[in-house]
Parts: sequence; structure tokens; C-alpha cells
Amino acid sequence: MTSKGSSSTYSRKSYRLTSDIEKPKITGFVNDRLLGNYLQHVFPFSENAQLAATSRKPLNFQNLNEHLDRLLSEGLDSETGKDQNADGRLGPTTVVLDHTSGFEGLLLVDDDLLGVVGHSNFSSIRATSCIYKGKWMYEVLISSQGLMQVGWCTLHCRFNQEEGVGDTSDSYAYDGNRVRKWNVTTTNYGKAWAAGDIVTCVIDLDEGKIGFCLNGIALGTAFEDIRSGPGIAYFPAISLSFKESVAFNFGSRPIRYPMEGYRPMQDPPDADLMKAHKLLGYLKNVFTIGFDIQEGRLVEKDPASWQAEGEPTVLITLAHIFNCFSPLMCKVYLVEEVLMAYFLGILEKGGTVDEHPLIQRLLDLMWLLMEDYEVQECLKQLMMSLLRAYRFSPIIPDLGLQIHYLRLTIAILKHEKTRKYLLSNVLFDVLRSVVFFYIKTPLRVEEAGLEELIPTTWWPTRFDKEGQEVKEESAEERLRRRAYERGCQRLKKRIEVVEELQIQILKLFLNNRDKGSGEASRYIFLNKFRKFLQENASNRGNPTILCPPEYMVCFLHRLIVALRSYWDEYRLRNPSAIPSEDAYVPPQLFFNGKVDYFDQQRLGGLLSHLKKTLKDDLASKANIIIDPAEISAISMDDLDEDDENITQQRLGGATAGGGALARPSWLSSPTLGRANRFLSTAAVSLMNPRRSLATVEKVKVRTLNVEQRTEEDIEGSHGNDGLLLGRPPDEPEQPITEKSLLEILDGAIMMYNLSVHQQLGKMVGVSDDVHEYAVALKDTEDKIARCPTTRKDILDELTKSQKVFSEKLNHLSRRLAWINATIYSKEKMLDIYWLLQVCIRVIEHSDRTKTLFAFMPEFYMNVAMNSYSALKNYFSPVNPMDELPGYQETLSRLAAILAKHFADSRIVGTDIKDSLMQALASYVCYPHSLRAVERIPEEQCLAMMKNLLAPYEQRPWAQTNWILVRLWRGCGFGYRYTRLPHLLKSKPEDANMPSLQKPCPSTLLQQHMADLLRSDCEMAASFLNSVLNQLNWAFSEFIGMIQEIQQAAERPERNFVDSRQLKVCATCFDLSVSLLRVLEMTVTLVPEIFLNWTRQSAELLLRRLAQLINQVLNRVTAEKNLFDRVVNLRLPGLESVDHYPILVAVTGILVRILVDSDVQGVQRGTAVLLADPCFQLRSIQYLLGENDLTALGAKPPGSVKKHFSLQAYPDYISLEELTKVEGLLSHLSRESKQAAATALPTSEEDLCPICYAHPISAIFRPCSHKSCKACINQHLMNNKDCFFCKATITAVDDYIKPSSSS
Repeated sequence: MTSKGSSSTYSRKSYRLTSDIEKPKITGFVNDRLLGNYLQHVFPFSENAQLAATSRKPLNFQNLNEHLDRLLSEGLDSETGKDQNADGRLGPTTVVLDHTSGFEGLLLVDDDLLGVVGHSNFSSIRATSCIYKGKWMYEVLISSQGLMQVGWCTLHCRFNQEEGVGDTSDSYAYDGNRVRKWNVTTTNYGKAWAAGDIVTCVIDLDEGKIGFCLNGIALGTAFEDIRSGPGIAYFPAISLSFKESVAFNFGSRPIRYPMEGYRPMQDPPDADLMKAHKLLGYLKNVFTIGFDIQEGRLVEKDPASWQAEGEPTVLITLAHIFNCFSPLMCKVYLVEEVLMAYFLGILEKGGTVDEHPLIQRLLDLMWLLMEDYEVQECLKQLMMSLLRAYRFSPIIPDLGLQIHYLRLTIAILKHEKTRKYLLSNVLFDVLRSVVFFYIKTPLRVEEAGLEELIPTTWWPTRFDKEGQEVKEESAEERLRRRAYERGCQRLKKRIEVVEELQIQILKLFLNNRDKGSGEASRYIFLNKFRKFLQENASNRGNPTILCPPEYMVCFLHRLIVALRSYWDEYRLRNPSAIPSEDAYVPPQLFFNGKVDYFDQQRLGGLLSHLKKTLKDDLASKANIIIDPAEISAISMDDLDEDDENITQQRLGGATAGGGALARPSWLSSPTLGRANRFLSTAAVSLMNPRRSLATVEKVKVRTLNVEQRTEEDIEGSHGNDGLLLGRPPDEPEQPITEKSLLEILDGAIMMYNLSVHQQLGKMVGVSDDVHEYAVALKDTEDKIARCPTTRKDILDELTKSQKVFSEKLNHLSRRLAWINATIYSKEKMLDIYWLLQVCIRVIEHSDRTKTLFAFMPEFYMNVAMNSYSALKNYFSPVNPMDELPGYQETLSRLAAILAKHFADSRIVGTDIKDSLMQALASYVCYPHSLRAVERIPEEQCLAMMKNLLAPYEQRPWAQTNWILVRLWRGCGFGYRYTRLPHLLKSKPEDANMPSLQKPCPSTLLQQHMADLLRSDCEMAASFLNSVLNQLNWAFSEFIGMIQEIQQAAERPERNFVDSRQLKVCATCFDLSVSLLRVLEMTVTLVPEIFLNWTRQSAELLLRRLAQLINQVLNRVTAEKNLFDRVVNLRLPGLESVDHYPILVAVTGILVRILVDSDVQGVQRGTAVLLADPCFQLRSIQYLLGENDLTALGAKPPGSVKKHFSLQAYPDYISLEELTKVEGLLSHLSRESKQAAATALPTSEEDLCPICYAHPISAIFRPCSHKSCKACINQHLMNNKDCFFCKATITAVDDYIKPSSSS
């Protein structure tokens, strides 16, 4: 193909017959009379033309050029020599952005100098031309809806990083983000803009007025009496914040919304436009006139069925037309105004695209009669214009504009040669073709016609105390909801028409049978698609490269439908292949090197590391030999050198030429040129690249082979397995599908991981807004009902609020209907569910490869977890999960994956391990998913519980502990609550959070835990020792932090406590409570671990437990103590800190040991608790609201401050539990009195020198130092050195004090 830049080296194709001069009477095909008649019909004289003698001669191919030149020159004399600049405009006739001096800040500017992306806090730029009188306009295409100020400024305006257009005296701006106008001061003006809108900026210097329009609708006069006169001229200008982007149309393209009486900043090419329209008319004449050779006359033909049919006369006539038409079709204005309009007109007659073959014939003629560089440039500009028109078309109820442009796109892409050229060189290299698969969401529902389409709106009107929707509804509410649902269905059907057209485009891309002119389209698309993924995966922070996530969502859904269609078509031809319902990606793709995963992290770490450590497994299991030279070349030093090279590429990129076609700026110019100029007014910009080229350049080198892959490289042939090289022994030999479809499926899963999941979570915010406004409206209506009629002022305010909430809900409910149809529909849910099932199968197949499982990219695990989360949190309850086919089985398979791999040694990445742990923790919070965990095989259940019971010191333990707590919640003492008692009146931030779900304990998993702890004494001791250690740390940290918080709160000067400190403090408290609950669960399920002293470490564990319980009780129950004061402050961030959760957890442990145990257990527990020097009976009395004063009767109850008491929580503490606490208090009161009466005095010399709480009872060997058994046993669990001399302790013997001599 000929490049654009080399156009001057090509000569025009000549189709004139040299033999015509020698045959004046006969053309060789038709006689002169018929030819002349034909040419006069094709090229008719204008009515006003004065026919010269030569023009009265019959037309033939000898004088046709002269005749055509005369026709094209008619009507151009009046335009010749007219000085456009003398009429109120100064500067170049071609108006662009001033990238040399007219800017402030850091900016990325497109190749065409019309698109711009902000790259600093607030950047400004103006145009190259200005106006000083008259009425002028220009258009701004809004690519992102963020903070921007667009309008006019004079040459004397000076901007900076804080002040832009509209912030100085001679600059005027409109800001659709904040819906305001700016000229030093600011006031409300206009409407909110959205991405895909077009803002028209108009200025009338004769009247001194400035105004703006949004999508052709005037917003009214914004400014009047603007300064004008000598020395005052206004430039188009804009200021925009970081990552915001727009594109300007000063007149280089047809103005979308022309304003009567106003001229664009750049004059249209009127002369060329007139010629192009004339030539197009001649072309149309060719399509409507044919020959009847036998009768020697002309006949009319239907243009829709026109074909050249090899008629030389027609082809030569067309060659003359294209000789003049082709150069004009390289100009964007003419392509959009003439050619695209003509193509659209062909399709306006209705019917399917296939019913209009004339477009295909025209494309054939273009490739035949135009130079390669001309047809390529024409097609590029045509697709640019189509994409721009699609993206910036306003939304109307029937989506007619979007449908119109998509139909033409399909008609063009149905032409095989055109499709392959566009795929190879334009659609992914120059254009943002993913835009064709996007359906934008209207910001203003009234302009989109949703009020007519959905006349009745609906939202929830009944809520419980916690703000949750109640399903009950009245007959009137039911009718209203059904009317709303019917409107939503009407909208959905119209959107489905657009989606079907988008799917047709992708099916054309995925066609693998169009091999008539080179490689099939699918393989071209596959390589471009892989490069597209690479750029988005490797440039996560670069706004000029990344595809916006809202585009990715739509692209993914269309791709899935097209992919599954081709997958099932293949199975129809090959019944032995698997259906798309059972699709998966075989594991060999992850380690055979046939698919480039760029820098995507593998489960086992870096790919270079895996190739080194698992090269023997690759050879034995997959017959893949790693080249030793490749292994030796991959080292950390090499990686460092690569980083240095990348830096050099960045610095060198600032001076590189920008003429070659390259990746676009995703957020900038809808002309889709690349953001090729990096503008900066800051000196520091010399240290920065003009844009982040690092990964792009690296990608280019690394993906060279991918770009050059052929069908044989992908599909394989003659014993070559292609992408499936290296099949592991456990992988079935059954054919799956075409190998190219496997790689596309792999790419679709990667797309979901890159940005689709994030966008799904973002768009669900509209549903949350509807819920919040509905609750507010219900609350307001309740207040109106309760408001006394005498308080008219209050009633008026409430009525105003009610009206505002109702209007907002009307708007949001219609917008939500659009979002549900485009993003959260049942069909879209099935797409995400299919991805979840694919990922589950891929993980299961990869797991069978044993060690080679480490090669699997992490994103498969992430997509499995995230897609399930999306189905549960984003699509439900509108589309219930339990209606999905095979839902229960899928839940169980995912549960098995989480249970097995959250502690899988083959997975080394910290982030992915944390994600697996969090996913499992969330899984056990919901009854349906917890039951799925219980359904996995018992062997896997036991392995999961064993991993959960591993010592906490050796790994991150908070999530593990949370999982155990969730398994217990609902069984513990006073532990049946969803929300804490003191938080019931406050509204939860998110009622869907796992921590706010109703208790759903698992007795099965509890029993597995009990069996493991009972059967493995060493594991039980190690686990409980780690739990006690972490409890000691967490509670100590909590106490230390609340001391600092209390000191800060008591200072007389005004101060603020760091919110991060408050958050950490609350986290330590929550951890302490959860650790106490795990201890309660352990004591309840396996009490012998603490009370059967024949077990190793049982006595030590019981003493440590008693010590920590006493510490917690003393800190929390002391009168007017630190804990009380901090709780009473009720600081934001410490909402969860209260007496109830921690005291009921401690009480549960005490009740289980001292009340529910057997006689021996009660005796041992009581003795250990009372023997601890920190024990205070007052702490136990505190649980029932008793204290020393009430016990002594010193003051009447009415004068005593209200104390905490378990009796105050009848909804949380059962009568049986309360009776047990009373028995506990009675028992300890009795035993403590008896212990005090029988206690013998102990001399200080006989006390343990470590704790000073117990008598010396152990002697160490060989050093003979002494302590109590509790201290030495606890010490030896973590250290083998003596307390005092650091000698290694080999044995510990009982110590009995020798009797003193009489």
C-alpha cells in the first residue's frame, strides 16, 4: 500500500484510450452518436452556459476533459481573489491551536492541532487566528465532562496554573461541569455538559455579545457589552484540568450546528465543495443511465442495481470523473460533506445493508480508479468522520442517528479489501474504533426523549428501620411499577437494535473465511486486538493511551456475543468440539510462549523466574525445552538495563518525528489523531517526556512477532499445534474450537480485569442515588404528614423539598432505566456469568498441571472473584443470581477454588493471596455461598480449616481470623446481632457490606475445626498461642492509642485527631473483639484444650487466657476510666468502639469455662482465674450493672450514674444467657471469699522474679535459675534461652522449696 507521505511521487492513473484519435467515427464499443448522447446526459451543460462553437460539437473522449474543466470552473469567478481576512479576521486562514506561544501549563496536542488534553492542574491554550468585528463561531467537541472553561480571550490575557479563560477581565468562558459562566466573577448559566456533547461558542462584536449553544440549543446570551475597538481582538481559547480533553472545529470540518448569521472561524473550501458536488452529480448520472446496444439508445437504470459489467465506455467515463474527484476526496471537509452524505443517502431508503450493493460497487471503483494513497486517505477520513458523527450525535428516542451511522459503517466494512485495509492500518492504529461499540448514557433525559419513552417513573417507597427496601406494595404502586417496566422494555428493544449492529461489525472483524485478498480478517483483528490489550495493560496511568472503561464495557459484551456465535458455528461443523457453554482456555497457552502476556503477573511470580525454576517440569510434562541462552539472558541486571533504555527512549521521544501513523489519544481529539505534541511552559518540563512513551516503545519491539503472526502460526497445520503446543498429559485431546477464538477469549477475560469490573462498580452508583433520594422523599412525606397545620412555614419548606426530591427521582429513574438496559440487563449478566464459568474451568484445568499452575496469569483468579462479586452486588436484585443456569454448581466450584488456593504455595503474589483471602471471607458471610463452601468435598474442607488454623505469626492473620469469626457468629454469647445496639439509629454506609449481613454460622465447619484441634495437640497449642499473642498486641495497641486520643481531646487549644489514627484505633478494637470471639468458639467447641491438663500446654493456655481476660475487664470496666471517656466522646471513626461487643465476648468465654464445663473444669478455671493477681470481682459485677457503691448501699440508686448492664439488652441477650451470668457472678463471689480466707502469706523471696504473682515452682537445667511454671512455659513456646543468663535450657524440673531447719 502507498503511504500518505509519498503521494507526490505517484502519477495519476490514466484510463484514456490512445486509439480514440485514430478512430473518429467508431469508439470500438458504441457509435459516436450514442457516445455523444451518453456523455451529454452524464455531463449536462448548465442552463446559463453560453455554448461556444466547440461545445456544440458532439462530446467524445477527445474533448471530454476540456468540457469537464469548463463545467467545473463555472460559478467560481465570483469567489476568486476574495480576501477573507479583510472582513474581521486576522491570522492564518487555516485555524488551529497555537502550539508555539499561545498556551500555558502542560498540554498534549494532537497531530492536527485541533485536539488537546490537559496535563497539569489547569492548562490554557488559544487558537492561531482572532477576530475583531462581525459575528463568528466555532465548535468544541467535549470528549470528557470534567472541569473546563471554554470561550474567548484577547492577546493580553495572562493565564497560569490557577487562573484560566474567564478568570481575567478580557476573557469570557462557559463551564458546563459546574454549569456557570466566567468573567472574573461567576454566575449560574446554561446546562451541564457530558462527554459526546458539542458546545458552540458564538461572538457578536457588532453588538458586543457572547453566547453559547449546547448540541445546537441556544443557552442564551452569556455576556453583553464586551470590550471592542482598536487593539482588541478575540481568540478562541480553553482552559482545562488534568486529563480533560476536547477537540475544536473552527471550520476545517462541516459545522454540526451552524448558526444563522454567524461565520465559522475558518472558511469552508467553497470552490472545492462546488466541484465535488458537481462531480458527484456526474457520478450519479453514470449510475442512472445505461446502453441498449441493440436498439442504439440510452435507457434509465436503477442505481441500486448498477454494475459496471466490464463496459469500457462506462469505465472510461468513470475514469474521467475520478481523475478530478480523487484529489478532492483526500480532504476531510469534502469527504464528510460530500462522500459520507452520499453514502448515508443511499441507506436512507431503508432495508438491510445487503439490499444496497451500490456502496460496494462504489468502493470497487475507488480501489480501481484512485491511486492507492488517495483511496487510503479517503477511507481513513471517511471512517474518522463516521466515528466522529456516531460519537457526537445527540441521543433521540429511536436512536436513529446512531443506527444510521452504524449501518454505513457495516456497509463499508462488508467490502473485503476495504475492511482488511482499515483493520490493518486504520481502525486500531489511527482510529479509536472501540467507540463504535459504545452506547453513551444521556445526562439530560429530557433531551434524549426518555420522558416520552418512559412516561411513568417508579422507585421504592417502603423501607424498614435500617433503610432497606420492603417488597410489599399497594395495588397503585404495582400498576406504576409495571408501567415503568413496560417503558424500560421499550427502551431496551431500541437499544438492542444498536447493539445488534455493533455485533455485526465485530462479526465482520472475526470473519476467517475471507481469504480472497490475503490473510483473513480475523487474524488481522487478533493481532491488533492483542496490541490494543497490551497498550491498555502497560499504560495504566497514561490518558493518551488508555481506552476509557465505559468503552471497554460495551466492547466486551459485543465481543462475547460475536465470539460465542463463531464458537458455536464451528461446533456445528465439528460436532466433537465443545460448545461455547463449556468454553475454557487450555493451560498450555500460559507456558508455551505462543501468546504474549506482556507484563501481566503470573501466579508463581515473574515469568523469567518460572522459566528457570520450572524448566524441568516444562520438559517432562509439556515437552517444552527452554533455550539455556534465553534463561541466562534473563536476569535482574537485564531488567535494570531495560529500564535504563526505556528512560533513554522517553528522553529521545521528545524529538522524534510525528509523521507516522500511531496509537491515538483516547481522551482527546475525536479526529482521532495521536496526541503528538507535548506543550509545556514550565522549566521542569525539560525533564519530562512529552508523553509517556516508555511502554509504547517497549511494546513495539516486543510485539513485533505478534504483529507478523499468520494463520498458520495461530491455528497450526501439518502436525503443528499452533497456539496449543505443549499439551499436558492430563489435558484431554478433545478439540475445543478454533485456536484463534481461544486467544480472543483470553483477551476478553483480560479486558474485564483491566477496567470493566471497575466501571461496573462505578455505574451502580446511579441505583444507590435512587435509593437515597427515595428514602429522603419518604422521610419528607412522613414529616409532612406529622407537621401541624399551624406551622405553614415548615410545611412550605417540606413541600419544596418534596418537589425537589420527586423531580430528581423522575430524572434518575429514567436514567437508571437506560443504564439497566445498556449495562445491567439480563443478557449482560449472562455474559459476565459466562466469563465466571470460563475462568473457573481454566483454573480447574490449570490446577491439574501441578507445578505448571504457577504460569497461569493472575488476572484469571481476579476475574473469577470479581465477576462473582459483580453478579452479586451490581446485577442483583434486579436480576437475581439464583435464576442463572447452573448457579448452585458454579457457586460450589468457585468455593472449592477459594478454599484450595487461598493458601496455595504455588501462588506467591501478596496481592493475589490477599484477594483470595478476602474473597473467601466475603463468601462465608452470605448463606447461599456459605452453603456452597459446605458442599465442597470433606477432604478439601478439612484442608481449608487446617490452613485457617495455621499459626498467625507466620502470615497475614486478620482476614483468617475474620473468616473463623463469621463461622461462629450466631452461636456465641450475645452474638446474634447484625449491627451493634448503639449503632441501630445511625444509617450504615453500605448495607451490602459483608460485615452487615445477618449471622449464618456453619456447624459443619465448626465441627471440622473442633476435630482438627482435638486430634492435633501440637497444632492446637501453636494456633491458640498465636491467637493469644495477637490479642495481647491488638488490645495493648488499642489502649495506647485511646490514651493519645484522650490527651488530645483534653487539651484546651482547638485540635483535631488524625482520622488515620482513629481508623487504626478502631481496627485494633475490632481485632481484639474478633480474637476474643475465636477464643470463645475454641473454648466452646474444644474445652479440653484449656481444661484437660493432661494435654500439653493446656494449663499454660488457660493461665494466659485468664491473664488476658482480666486485663481486658480491668481496662474496660474501671469506674470513670479511659475507655469510658473515649467512648463518651463518640468521635467519627470510633463508632464501633463500645462496651457491649468486647464485654459480651469476654463474658462468653467466662460462662463457657466457669458455668457450662464439668465440675473439674469449673474448679480448674476458677482456681486459675482467682490466682491471677489482676482479678477483680468488681469487673464481673460491672457486667450486671453492679458496683461497689450499690453493693454497700452507700447511695440511693437514683443518684448513681447509669452503668452498663447486660440486662439492658433484652433483644440481644437471652434470659438463659442472663441467668448464666448471674450464676457466674454468684459463683465467683463465693469462691473469691473462700480463697481470700484460706490464702497463706507468701514471702517476697518465694515469688516468681518474672511475674511476682505466683510462687516459684520450676528450676531450669543446667543453669538452675528459677521461676513459676507459667512464666517458663510461656517463654519456652517462643524462646529456648534462660531469662537471666541466656544459656540454652535443656530441661525444666519441679521446684519444691526445702523445709527450713528447726
